[in-house]
Amino acid sequence: MKTSAAALFLFMIFNMISCDSSSNSKISNKDTTKTSKKDTLAPVVVQRKPIDTADFDRRMKALANGDTTGRWPAKMPYPLPGALLPYYRIVSFYGNLYSKKMGILGELPKDEMITKLKKECAEWQKLDTTIPILPCLHYIAVTAQGAGDKYRLRMPFKQIDTIVKWANEINGITFLDVQVGWSTVQDEIPRLEQYLAMPKVHLGMDPEFSMKFGDKPGKRIGTYSADDINFVIDFLAGVVKKYNIPPKILIIHRFTRGMMTDYARIKKVPEVQVVIDMDGWGDRTLKRDSYKAYVYREPVEFAGCKLFYKNDIKKGDHKMFEKDEVLKLTPKPIYIQYQ
Repeated sequence: MKTSAAALFLFMIFNMISCDSSSNSKISNKDTTKTSKKDTLAPVVVQRKPIDTADFDRRMKALANGDTTGRWPAKMPYPLPGALLPYYRIVSFYGNLYSKKMGILGELPKDEMITKLKKECAEWQKLDTTIPILPCLHYIAVTAQGAGDKYRLRMPFKQIDTIVKWANEINGITFLDVQVGWSTVQDEIPRLEQYLAMPKVHLGMDPEFSMKFGDKPGKRIGTYSADDINFVIDFLAGVVKKYNIPPKILIIHRFTRGMMTDYARIKKVPEVQVVIDMDGWGDRTLKRDSYKAYVYREPVEFAGCKLFYKNDIKKGDHKMFEKDEVLKLTPKPIYIQYQ
C-alpha cells in the first residue's frame, strides 16, 4: 500500500520543523556530564571464529518475518568474524550532551538516562528471548548548526570520550552520528578515524542534514547518493582492514525516498554491515507505511526503527509503537533507536 502524497508531505514538513535533532535545537555550552559508579550489563562476547553460514542464514530468515517476495532477507556477503549482526538486537539512546532537545541522551542526567536505557533493554529482551540485547549510546558528533560556509558544528573530542566511556561502563557500544550540513562526508568522516578504529565504536550518517542544494539545514530535507554512502563504506572497510578489527555497522537514517538515492548501487562488503533506520516521527499508521516504503521495498542489508518519546505522541490521538508492534514489522528491526 502506498503512502498518500498528502501524508508524506505532512510527514516531511513535520520532520523538518520538529525533529529537534539539529538546527531546531541549539547547542548550549553547558556540559551535562557527571561521573557515577560503574553500571553492569552482560558483556558483549565478540567471536572471531569463522561465521557459521547456516546459523547466519537461519537468523536472517527469522528477521525477514515471513516475507515471501524475495526482498527479505536481503542479499549480502557473509560478514567477517566478530560481526554483531544478526547476533544482537541493538537498543540505543540518541542525542547530544550539549542539548536537552536533541534526544534522550542529553535530556536526562547520566544516571537517570542509563537506568531508563537498561529498563528498555530488559523489556526488549523479555519480549524476544531469541536474540541478546546490546545497549548503545548514539551520539551526534557533528551537528548541522553553526555559521559560516559549512553549517556544521563538530563536537569536542572530550565529549566523544565521555560517551565511549559511558557505553563501555554498561558493556554497550557507541555510534557517532554525522550531520554534514554544507560540508561533505569526505571532510567529516575521516577525522573520526581514531574512534572508528575502536572495535566498539560505529557510525551513523543522516541524509536529512546533507544540504547539497544550498539550503540551510531544517529548511529542506537533504540527501545522500549511493556514491556518498559508498565512500563511507569504503572508508569503514579500510579502517577494519587497517586495524584488524571486527566489522563496522553503518546506520543510515531515512524517512523519505529522496533522502537516499539509487539504493541498489550501495556496496555490500564483509567489513561493513548497513542498517537503514526509518527515523520519521508521527502516528503509527504513517510510521508503518513509511517503513514499508523506505525500508521494506528498498532492501539493503538490515533494518532499524526510531521511536520518539515526545514527537510520536505530539497529538492526542498519537501513540508510540508498542514493542510487540515493532517486531511485527517486515523485516524485523535489528536496530532500535530512542530519541
